[in-house]
Amino acid sequence: LLLTLYLLFLTDLQMNAFTKFLFLFRNVSLLKDFIESEFFLIDGDSLFITCMWNKTLKKGQNLHFFYIVEQFLHNFNQKDARYVIVFFKDIENIFFNHPKLLSLRTALIQHLEHNTQVPIHTEFSSCLSPEWEIFLKESYPYFLIVSDEGITSRQTDYLNIFILHALQKKINVVLASGQETNMLRIFGYQVQPLYSHWKFFEQVCFSFPFYMILISLCENCLFMPLALLSIGKLFYFFVHQTMSLLRNMWPEGADIKSIVCSLSCSVVLKTYKNMIDGVETSEEPREGKEETLTLEEAADLCRMLCLSVAFLQLLPLSQRAKSRIIHCNWKKKLSPFIRMLKRCEFFILKEIKTISQWKVDFTFLPDLTDNLLWKNIAYYYEVENCTGIYHFDCNEGRKTYFTSSPLELSLDFRITCRSSIFFLLFYIIVVIANINFVSQFFQVHKPEIPKLGLIPLTSQFVEDYVGDTLGDLPFLSNVDPSIISLSKRKEFDERKHWHSNRPLDDDYRNTNFNNNANSKDSKKQREVQKLYHFYHVFGESLNGRHRSMRIVNQVTAPLPTKTSQQKKIKSKNPKDINIAVQLMKRVHMILGKYPQFMKERHRKKLAKCLKYLGFDNLAESLYSEVKNLVTEDISKYSVHMGAARFQLSYMGHYLFREERSDPDPRVHHFIPDTWQRELLDVVDNNESAVIVAPTSSGKTYVSYYCMEKILKTSDEGVVVYVSPTKALINQVVGTVYSVFNKRRSKGGAICGVFTRDYRHDVMNSQILVTVPQCLEILLLSPHHQKWVKRIKYVIFDEVHCLGGEIGAEVWEHLLVMIRCPFLALSATISNPEYLTEWLASVKRYWQSFESMIDKSTSSKITLKGSKQNLSKTEKPSYRVRLVLYKERYNDLEKYVCSLKDDDFLISHYHPCAALTVNHIEKYGIPSDLGFSPRESIQLYDAMVQVWPEWPRDFEPEEFSCFKEKVVIMKTDSKKYEEELKKEIINWIHLDRDKVILHRIKYGRNASALKALAAQGIGYHHSSMQYKERQVVEMLFRLGYIKVVTATGSLALGINMPCKSVIFTEDSVFLDALNFRQMSGRAGRRGEDLIGNVFFYDIPLPKVQRLLKSNVPQLRGQFPLSISLVLRLMILVMKADDKEDAKAKVLSVLQHSMMSFNQPKMKHMLKVYFIFSLQFLVREGYLDQECIPRGFSGLAIHLHYHEPSNFVFISFLEKGLFHKLCQPMKLKGPKVFSENVMETLVLVLANLFGRRYLPSCVKRYKRTFSQSKVILNDLPKEFAAAAEEYNHKIENDFGSFLLIISELADMKKEYQLPLSEIDFSGEECRDSELVSHLMPGMENRTAVSPFACLSEITDQDLFNIDMIVLRTIDVHDKNAPYFWLKKFDRDGSRHHLNAYAFDFYKHGSMAALALDNGLNKGDAFAAIKDFGLLIQAIRISLAELCDDEQDDVVLAFGQLSDAYCKKIWGKEKEQSHRS
Repeated sequence: LLLTLYLLFLTDLQMNAFTKFLFLFRNVSLLKDFIESEFFLIDGDSLFITCMWNKTLKKGQNLHFFYIVEQFLHNFNQKDARYVIVFFKDIENIFFNHPKLLSLRTALIQHLEHNTQVPIHTEFSSCLSPEWEIFLKESYPYFLIVSDEGITSRQTDYLNIFILHALQKKINVVLASGQETNMLRIFGYQVQPLYSHWKFFEQVCFSFPFYMILISLCENCLFMPLALLSIGKLFYFFVHQTMSLLRNMWPEGADIKSIVCSLSCSVVLKTYKNMIDGVETSEEPREGKEETLTLEEAADLCRMLCLSVAFLQLLPLSQRAKSRIIHCNWKKKLSPFIRMLKRCEFFILKEIKTISQWKVDFTFLPDLTDNLLWKNIAYYYEVENCTGIYHFDCNEGRKTYFTSSPLELSLDFRITCRSSIFFLLFYIIVVIANINFVSQFFQVHKPEIPKLGLIPLTSQFVEDYVGDTLGDLPFLSNVDPSIISLSKRKEFDERKHWHSNRPLDDDYRNTNFNNNANSKDSKKQREVQKLYHFYHVFGESLNGRHRSMRIVNQVTAPLPTKTSQQKKIKSKNPKDINIAVQLMKRVHMILGKYPQFMKERHRKKLAKCLKYLGFDNLAESLYSEVKNLVTEDISKYSVHMGAARFQLSYMGHYLFREERSDPDPRVHHFIPDTWQRELLDVVDNNESAVIVAPTSSGKTYVSYYCMEKILKTSDEGVVVYVSPTKALINQVVGTVYSVFNKRRSKGGAICGVFTRDYRHDVMNSQILVTVPQCLEILLLSPHHQKWVKRIKYVIFDEVHCLGGEIGAEVWEHLLVMIRCPFLALSATISNPEYLTEWLASVKRYWQSFESMIDKSTSSKITLKGSKQNLSKTEKPSYRVRLVLYKERYNDLEKYVCSLKDDDFLISHYHPCAALTVNHIEKYGIPSDLGFSPRESIQLYDAMVQVWPEWPRDFEPEEFSCFKEKVVIMKTDSKKYEEELKKEIINWIHLDRDKVILHRIKYGRNASALKALAAQGIGYHHSSMQYKERQVVEMLFRLGYIKVVTATGSLALGINMPCKSVIFTEDSVFLDALNFRQMSGRAGRRGEDLIGNVFFYDIPLPKVQRLLKSNVPQLRGQFPLSISLVLRLMILVMKADDKEDAKAKVLSVLQHSMMSFNQPKMKHMLKVYFIFSLQFLVREGYLDQECIPRGFSGLAIHLHYHEPSNFVFISFLEKGLFHKLCQPMKLKGPKVFSENVMETLVLVLANLFGRRYLPSCVKRYKRTFSQSKVILNDLPKEFAAAAEEYNHKIENDFGSFLLIISELADMKKEYQLPLSEIDFSGEECRDSELVSHLMPGMENRTAVSPFACLSEITDQDLFNIDMIVLRTIDVHDKNAPYFWLKKFDRDGSRHHLNAYAFDFYKHGSMAALALDNGLNKGDAFAAIKDFGLLIQAIRISLAELCDDEQDDVVLAFGQLSDAYCKKIWGKEKEQSHRS
């Protein structure tokens, strides 16, 4: 019955759970910028399984296995991740039938416990234990890394239950397989908990039969036959007995390797002898007359094992990595005996863990055995030298060195424990040096990576940049056939844009702007008028509520509505307190704003008011005779607390800020603060600045001041505003049109926009608002350098995107290429000094370049005065200031929402509740974790309660900044807050234990948006059309929409001021960065006196981590790619101003953030640059003079998709598309069959629509309504061409990896990454046996020595990852290798998603989202991008081909029209074009 229930449950689990939830896995970045907020769990057994299945690992190579585990964990540690590893006790029973794995698992747990600092938990029995439930509730991990497949089917079932249990507990699940990494990020497949997970687990998994099944899964009786139980008991008895003898012989202790080897050989031989003598201890029942080992053969096997362990102790890793590769396996009859050895290892390790009074050195626990070395030794003595293990030809002649039988030694343990290992060690050192070999071994060699000679290049730029490196590299002669065969192609010269059929500078050529220029096209004129009118309306919605930056008269913000539960708790005299607050507000106003008008009678009256409130000391300070003015009993009016406490507790948001009263003539609408004036000075002095200030502090104003300055002083100067998102672009454009109005003398627009899918007035505007990728296009365009020189300022908003997941390298390129001053704005950077220092070094480079240019042109300048004036005006522009401002204008108070007894509760959450002693010790108190004045008083009261004897220096009435002060200022409360923070830290050091809706009339969601807006509700997310987002933003700012539900699309600077921000439910995307950015929307300056942040249905541990995490540090990305190198060379060779272009390119290459103060990294980038050039020359994109040729333009137009851009061009060159695109034989225009169209989509989807699915997709069968979901492979001819491309990459970049391997830190390469256990040492040079077994004939230059233990060589570099030397900081993603079939580290394949092909087939967005596990917004965005890509290819091919009737051009045109029609349908004309 139990088995039947078990099978029924598993069927239900797979059919109704995993088949539905599987496609919800999304590939996301696991570690955000705010690492401290992202505590997560790693299932230890999933880690064990994943690393065991690594396809680079050979069975029995323990040290390599531990290297893979430590590299996995070290990868997280390098990125400052916080995690805990959990091994469940019950899972050990699942491995009992697999003794090799059981022993290795036990060794892994003990290694992590003894040799690393990794926090590890082994006290939980299973995922349903009460202790585990409590742990999850208290810690609430960010996500759980777990495998979806186990060693056995039962373990797979258990892991699937574990996954569902985690989802039911609202914990994100990340698959252990399929993870990828780069220098800053780790990506993995994640599924977010949903209500359906909870419902399924509650309905199915909490039933009584299920609980019984789960218990049975983990109990011994289900897995262990009686024979195994009996042999386990016998092993345990022998191990315990011999361990006691060993402790008596070695009371001082021993190393783990010697103990395990000695005990396992001795105990197993004893057990094996008993088995042969008839004691039934066989692991499995015998069937017939199965061939078994004799006792002498078993003893010989143990002797060879001891010899291999002796080698492990003697030989360094550098020598072991040279082991020869033999192709042989153990005979089948050895398997039971080896299993017995491993089972014995397990019992030894378990027994050692129970001994506390014996000193055991666990250092070399990862290196207990080496199966390949053991096998190599056995092969030598059985095949190559048949004289036996104890017969050696020495100088003294042939002699036997053992006086008694090794078997006898093993049976008499008192002798064996020394003889089996220590005598062998001594023996090997003394006599093994002179061995004569009987035979030679045979070896199969893999094809070598060719050491390519380099094609000589004659570019002066290349010589200037990498001339010092070229001298060390091999070059081919000019008569070499590979050089003679280089094809001569048509020279490329970029003139046109690839997203439209117009030249890039069409707008610039129309600078003679005429209002009647398009008068003949009245429809277009009306569209332009509507657009500009909308921008004015949009801008007014942004500025209408911000006419004044100062709060003049603010109504008191109401506190959250009290619930029925809260109403039961009555506050003391709430009416009197409110009266007192209003009275003190007037006192503040009079004394703070108008002290010069105070007269004696005014002082008397104010003193009397203060006396009534009970503030006697303040009353007397105003009027000493105040006690004579009041004679009646006034106790009923008193607030019963001191004045300072009262003001901090009840008037925190009314406290006056110390604002300057002196106007600044440069600003008309408000009086800027001191730090804002410094920003204005930066712009006036033509300087650069890194500006780090909180959200809503007013730092953006300097951007518009900068624009105003350029508009006033010049008709030609340009300001470029770089925004990370298109939504923010719309906001900036609207503000510009509403604030600035200028009629340019030569015509033209004030503001232009340039994004990937929309642009206007790019070249004839003075303010260009764009995204980083598009500005990079302009800066690298050879023929637009004249326009680039017009740029006077570049404003980088949200510059912390420099450390982001996608496109970070583009921000870096821009910062190093621009010559003009810049403003870099951000609210969240923890290392601004480092960023400023790096940018200052870039400016110094440009200063030296300008000086060189000045010197070269000085002979042409005759007037010294003009020269001096030039130097004076230009010199300040090289300065980079750092402007830090840490104070928010208003405070944020946090609230946690919860349900209790059917009542909705809103509870105030103090920021200090998120801090722990350990966190403050390790990270300190986050710099931006602020308190409101009320929270400072609450903290003080809590400190007094904890330590009643604490000196009362921080008593509000006695604090120096408050004492005898009638009016407490905001700065006084901040000083009090800072002193309290310091005192907390001191405590820890002392005791460490303690017209708008019309805009969207053609939108996809217009009707839904209008219906919700009519009810005052809106929504906002990145997959909406930008017009729809604009409408929601405007209506919200104008007050028509009161509530907006949003994703992270509002995080990056969108102006959506609100009173309160509510975070509902947890998500993997709710990290501390998004929390800080989104919470900054609350209480915007000029809107509210205080902002409210509410947490609803978010566990308290997550809230704590969000509050206490520090702001991120910016780090550099790998800055180069082949496409970027090609773009840089096109700029150098084709620019109108070649000196300026050369300077820009050198700035990009020499000043990457990754190589800042890293000489080795600079050298590695130079070598990468050289091999990129070699690839481009060999493929015909450049000639030997580095002049762009052939398909260079198409390659850079598709640079987003490297390496698919180069593979696509190889298909074109081989004529594959012309062979495919054969028109149907019909009269009239050429038309292509549906089969041709589908094949084209299949090829393009394989190249450019590369969305991978988890490897487990194939394992769970599922039928789909209309979609294939899993994309078919490339057609054979296309796949063969891609293979040929990959072969070239292997040759080029294989040579690159071999050369840069010299930059590796070999000292670290011989250490395990995490535990740093060192396996280096002096190699054994005088042993012929060692030289024979470890000749080092294979090339292993660029491969980790740990991977070499599994017979990995340089020839495997492009087949697998995680084998390259880890200290050279090069990942497989840096090589433009095109994975035809992508496999995980365990060998399982990741299939491509067929979303692009599916949509072409059925055209249904709903079916696409349902079948492929996409939400509709993401599905629409992905399909839209794919449609833009087809359009880009269509236009590029039309530009490259002179024949307008070319079959390929026409086929792509037909495909583009068909795909676009499927996307937009009837809306194409109205929506897509608008």
